[in-house]
Order: sequence, then C-alpha cells, then structure tokens
Amino acid sequence: EEESKARAVPHVFQALQYLRKVCNHPALVLTPKHPLYAQVTADLAARNADLHSLDIAPKMQALKELLNQCGIGTTGANTQSLMASKGGSGNSDQLLLEEDSLDAVSASHRVLIFCQHKEMIERIEQDLFQRHMPSVTYMRVDGTVEARRRQEIVTRFNSDPSIDCLLLTTHVGGLGLNLTGADTVIFVEHDYNPSMDLQAMDRAHRLGQTRVVNVYRLITRNTLEEKIMGLQAFKLHMANTIVNQQNAGLASMNTDQLLDLFNVSPPTAPSSTASRDASANGTSTNGGGAKSISKALEGLEELWDTSQYEEEYNLDTFISSLQQQQ
Repeated sequence: EEESKARAVPHVFQALQYLRKVCNHPALVLTPKHPLYAQVTADLAARNADLHSLDIAPKMQALKELLNQCGIGTTGANTQSLMASKGGSGNSDQLLLEEDSLDAVSASHRVLIFCQHKEMIERIEQDLFQRHMPSVTYMRVDGTVEARRRQEIVTRFNSDPSIDCLLLTTHVGGLGLNLTGADTVIFVEHDYNPSMDLQAMDRAHRLGQTRVVNVYRLITRNTLEEKIMGLQAFKLHMANTIVNQQNAGLASMNTDQLLDLFNVSPPTAPSSTASRDASANGTSTNGGGAKSISKALEGLEELWDTSQYEEEYNLDTFISSLQQQQ
C-alpha cells in the first residue's frame, strides 16, 4: 500500500519538466487528458482563440519577431508591395522583380533554431510557420530523421541559400554537424548542461564560416528558465576556475609532472596499522573528536589492489552462496 502511494506521487523531475513545457508552449501540457483542458479550451473559444494561437504563446511571438528582424517571413509582403510600386506586369518588371528577390535571398540571414524536444519543433512548424509564416522555407533534423539522411539535409541546407531555417534538437543536431550556411543561432529551449548548448553554437562556428554569427536565447522571465541559465553560468564559472590558461595545456607542466603521468606505481597491500595509528592519534569513532581534514585522511586505510577486489566481488562466489542458501 505504501509503495502504491509512493508511485502515485509524481517525481520532482516530472514537475520540473512540466514547468519547462509551460514556459515553451501551453499546448505541450494542456492535452485532452489534462483536468483543466475543457475549461481552458472553452475560455479560449470565448475569445476566438485556441491552444495554437500566438496570443497565448509568448515564445512564439518573440521567435516570429526575431525572424522578421532577420528578414525571414516577410518575403511575401515585400514582393506584393514591390509589384504594386512597379505598377505593371511586363517582362521587364518581372525580370527586375526576380533580380530583387534574388538579392533579398542572398542578403537575408539564415537561422538555426535549437529545441530540446521534437514536440516543440512540431509546435514551431505547425503553429508558427504553417499558420503565420507560410513563406518561410525550412528543414528539420531531430530523432525522427534517420541518421543516414541527416548529412544529406545538412549538405542541402548549406548549399541552398533559399532555405531560411533549420529546426534541430540539441541532442541530435548539436554535435558533429557543419552548418556554416547559417549566421544566426536561436535557442528556444536550454539545457542544464552548458556544454550541450555551447556545442550547438559551434555548429555555425566551423571552418568555412565567413560571416559574423549571432546567438539569441528566448528566456521567459521569472520562471524556471532563469534558474537553468543561472546553473549554466555557475557550471561554466566552475569549469573556467578549474581549467584556466595556466593549466589548460601541456606547456604548463614541467618534465617531471609529464613523465609522472606514465609512471605506474606497484600495488601495495592494505595497511593493517592505519586504524591503530588513527586511534593512537585520538580519532573518535563516533565523530566527537575535532580533527583537521588532513588528520582524518591519514587515518583512512589504503585502497585494495585488483586481486582483492576480484576475490571480494567474484561473481562465481556470489552465485555459489545463493545455491547454498537454497
């Protein structure tokens, strides 16, 4: 009965994942199984909206605005206004219009959009591109794309400047791909591990990149996402503190330190006098003695050698003991 109650209580990771989805898009959590689904959909219908409207998804609004600033998604409107300004439909006007559109394609930015989950990619694809930005040309690389087809998509994206965006998941598209065709990186979702996001940024910072690469993050204020970015900053600070310019390379090591890396000391037997020495020095077994860390470390026994581990954790011995118990 206690086990069933424990299973009924959601894990903290489930709660954190729920909060992250709420920050991204309400439709990710408000499924038909949600207890408030009927109430929320009814309230939205009264306002002539639904779960896929941009009005209830701030990140979608911010992404649309950012893409428009990059010159993406405004091609149709620009083309119509340009045709109206020409005031004619002759061959010369059509040729001039095609030249202007080609110049716009070559001058516009190209974007990598990174998400943590393919569900968010689907929301961007269906709720933003298909409903509000139909002129945007895009491709996607996530877990649903076969591994053998991923490089084919990357090659086409890099070689075809008419493709505006590439939608990727950080875990699939953030490692091992050369995406120098893009000059803008947008993170819609963020990883707890800063290295994952940094590797994703590096997809556009590869050999062959000739343009300045701009990186943007969409972060919902006063939410869990700010905590995640704080953890990223803390982890990066710790890594930079431990590994710095003074010890990042072999040049900072002297000859003795370098040779010591290849020196393997012979195994030693466990010390039988360590515990006696510790008790003689006044170490208390119940933790009452106030001793320094160095004194406490001196009282620790030495590690076992390989043969002792093999004897203690031998699988055959364990199986034979089970047979004896039966």
